[in-house]
Amino acid sequence: MTVIGNILWFLFGGLIGGLAWVLAGCLWCVTIIGIPVGLQCFKFASLAFFPFGKEVIYGGGGFSFLVNLIWIVFFGLEMAIGYVILGCLWCITLLGIPIGKQCFKMAKLSLMPFGASVI
Repeated sequence: MTVIGNILWFLFGGLIGGLAWVLAGCLWCVTIIGIPVGLQCFKFASLAFFPFGKEVIYGGGGFSFLVNLIWIVFFGLEMAIGYVILGCLWCITLLGIPIGKQCFKMAKLSLMPFGASVI
């Protein structure tokens, strides 16, 4: 399911989601202060392109919490809402449920990406 799921994910939403993460990373990298945030966005862009077979572990500290708050205000809420809508649409059919689950995983990651690790 991993290979087929990744191919279907990429064709039906992963490309758009990954490009959104790349766009967010480019915007953050415009300033020197935002470069660490931009690099994190690029790391999660690869997950957004092919999420099947990968897990996200959440952790963090004070800095991650502050950056996540800034992230939610500027990018995170919009991206999370988009992933939730896509996830609900995919879960309408039985065959779309695995892809819908990945959408919900990406929605959670879109809200709080900093302090999270991809395994």
